[in-house]
Amino acid sequence: MTSPGFSTPSERAVSDQVPAAADLVEIARRVAERAAVHVRTRRAELFPPAGTRASDDSVAAKSTPTDPVTVADTETESLIRGLLRSERPGDEILGEEAGGTVDVPTGVRWVVDPIDGTVNFLYGIPAFAVSVAAQIDGRSVAGAVVDVAREVTYWASAGGGAWAAGLAAEPVRLSCNPVRSTDLALVATGFAYSRARREQQGALIGRLLPQVRDIRRVGAAAIDLCMVASGAVDAHFEHGLSPWDWAAGGLIAAEAGARVVLPPADSRSADGHATVAAAPGIADEFLGVLDRIGGLDAMPD
Repeated sequence: MTSPGFSTPSERAVSDQVPAAADLVEIARRVAERAAVHVRTRRAELFPPAGTRASDDSVAAKSTPTDPVTVADTETESLIRGLLRSERPGDEILGEEAGGTVDVPTGVRWVVDPIDGTVNFLYGIPAFAVSVAAQIDGRSVAGAVVDVAREVTYWASAGGGAWAAGLAAEPVRLSCNPVRSTDLALVATGFAYSRARREQQGALIGRLLPQVRDIRRVGAAAIDLCMVASGAVDAHFEHGLSPWDWAAGGLIAAEAGARVVLPPADSRSADGHATVAAAPGIADEFLGVLDRIGGLDAMPD
């Protein structure tokens, strides 16, 4: 099973994309790391050292009262857009805060999440990330995710493997866990902001939990996907992610060997498509379990 938003290495025309992807991933990494410094700095400026909340004028609501955006989100996306325009002035950019066209362009599109895990950022939970990806004709070919609090950078290019810096003294090539049974799988997931979809997700977790080792809810999909790549979890699934949530992390997981199922590149959260990444040894079984309990069905708003 493959995703319309990403193809496996055997399905890609890697030979004509690897040179471009190798260049693009260096840009993605530089930009994401520069943005992460800004996010880290602004967290300290906006929040008191022992506190968890910013001033009222630093936080606003988006889709629901529980879906926040901070001044740091908008500032960081503006910074990223400026850096990308200086490097690749002719490319399109799709970002969580300033948006972009739903249609998938021909050529390169950068897909940006300035702070994935804004609720964690707001509360001071050290699990939020900057995500920057380059897509060609709607398929991710390069991407970088920076775990801001841990100062770890994950990156991948199509056919070039998945890597991390900050986990050890030298960059580490990532590989999924060799787990062979879904019963032993540690599974990451996330929940929507809308009450109706949360009810469906809660029921789904109730059906899945008895069939896996345990569930983890980190609160940042880009980090979840990188955790599949690094072996910190064995699988991730979530409904209703937008391209900026999975564009970089999905590629990183896939290049680490995961089986990845992604939404269409022109989809958005409201469509409710499932995003799945699973270590190769459990991929068939895990996807089968999700299929039987309705976990691959869309949950539109």
